[in-house]
Amino acid sequence: MVSVVIAPDKFKGSLSADDVALALERGLLERAPHIRVSRLPLADGGEGSVAAACSAGFTARRVTVTGPTGRPVTAALAVRGGTVLIEAASICGLGVLPNGRPAPLEATSRGIGQAIRYALADTPDTVVLALGGVATTDGGAGLLQALGAPLSHADGSPIGPGGGGLAGLHSAGLAGVRDALAGVDLVLATDVDNPLLGPRGAAAVYGPQKGANEHQVHTLDAALGHFVRRLEAGGAADAAALAEQPGAGAAGGLGFAGLLLGGRVCSGADYFLTLLGADRLLAGSDFAVTGEGSLDEQSLSGKLPVALARRARAHGVPVHAVAGRCTLPAGRTAAHFRSVQALTELTDRDCANDSALSAALLTRCGHTLADRWLPSDDDTAALPRTS
Repeated sequence: MVSVVIAPDKFKGSLSADDVALALERGLLERAPHIRVSRLPLADGGEGSVAAACSAGFTARRVTVTGPTGRPVTAALAVRGGTVLIEAASICGLGVLPNGRPAPLEATSRGIGQAIRYALADTPDTVVLALGGVATTDGGAGLLQALGAPLSHADGSPIGPGGGGLAGLHSAGLAGVRDALAGVDLVLATDVDNPLLGPRGAAAVYGPQKGANEHQVHTLDAALGHFVRRLEAGGAADAAALAEQPGAGAAGGLGFAGLLLGGRVCSGADYFLTLLGADRLLAGSDFAVTGEGSLDEQSLSGKLPVALARRARAHGVPVHAVAGRCTLPAGRTAAHFRSVQALTELTDRDCANDSALSAALLTRCGHTLADRWLPSDDDTAALPRTS
């Protein structure tokens, strides 16, 4: 029997990774009911990471923490054994801003620190911070404050929230805060390699996506630089070096805070592929389907579909891709995917904001995959594997 694994990322704004997988499965089985299908919804550290983990055997635990503008939000942590996964986007993400109104100077990461405290109560071996999609650019200051770091004005009062609050920072210290995670493997899952400061830093590159104008971008970058210097003066001698590390600028500087706490940056795509058991499924499969909302130049730098294709190649499994749109010519995708289908090639309508239409088109993609690439019945030999 031919075995197919369907392992997509979400189609942002339209369908969750699980919804994408279900629609593709429907199309494949309508045309080839004899095949065996395994679904593996994926995430790379951004929105949907907890949902992907729970679909692979983690258990959701709901917590109420401080949202990006100070209002409480309820989010889920994913727990399995000694591992706790915290999804930053569900706590201080763009999607949980009240009325969707940006707060580039005020948005805080305090809720992430509170979630870490919840996680540490169960003495985990590993805490995974899934970094991506946040509304904050505070260098993780709110996170550190929630864990007990004294970040204060000259009069001893706590600084205000967000990157804007860092401008008034007089004294900062990490005494005792680093000890809170001693013995815990703190994993910073991200596919962003930006440093904290400068033209490739958190404010310059990602601030505009969070509503910051040119003046606010400069304000935030200066405030983050001030934060680093105050940390050094307060005893964190490695602060400047950590600010330059790849990934320090991830999630508005949450990567920097994680590094200060002894965390390690790793590829979100590769980490989640391993965490969710992709290799085990691929090893027993003849055919794989992956995809994401936009297949573009960024995809080739190691985002989930390409990362999955690399894993599949090691198992000799051919991979086909689906996408909401594809801006890459065939010559750029052929090294990774046997075929690529884009929903924008199937309709003139705006499928990116129409989940029902996207699901229907993905089912059509499943039909095409089955008709063109799968044996017609279960007596046919399994598909030839690639070298």
